[in-house]
Amino acid sequence: MQLPPMLQGDSLTRLLQGATAGCLITLIVGFGWGGWQLHSKAQKMAQDSANSAVVAALAPICADRFQHANGAPATLAKLKATESWKQDVFLVDGGWVTFPGSTQPNRNVAEACAKMLGDLK
Repeated sequence: MQLPPMLQGDSLTRLLQGATAGCLITLIVGFGWGGWQLHSKAQKMAQDSANSAVVAALAPICADRFQHANGAPATLAKLKATESWKQDVFLVDGGWVTFPGSTQPNRNVAEACAKMLGDLK
């Protein structure tokens, strides 16, 4: 059985070079500009999105709990007097960012809650 001329000698080399170049260009365009992504990157993006949604949902609850606690105006004054980079620790220590069903405080919620409370007048 004889191979077609396209698969013999220099033609075979050119065919394989073209196929390799086409494959590489497709991969570069697909991953670079086409929106293709690896499974791990997609999982990370989904996790980041979920974390953002949790913070957006829980920060107003934290602020509400803070405002309805005993001595809220005095505590708010203490919070505002605290340096901005320590305000999340202030809220964690106060227990406003530990929600039912969890044993650990959520630091991201604490930061968002501190920002919300800092914007209050």
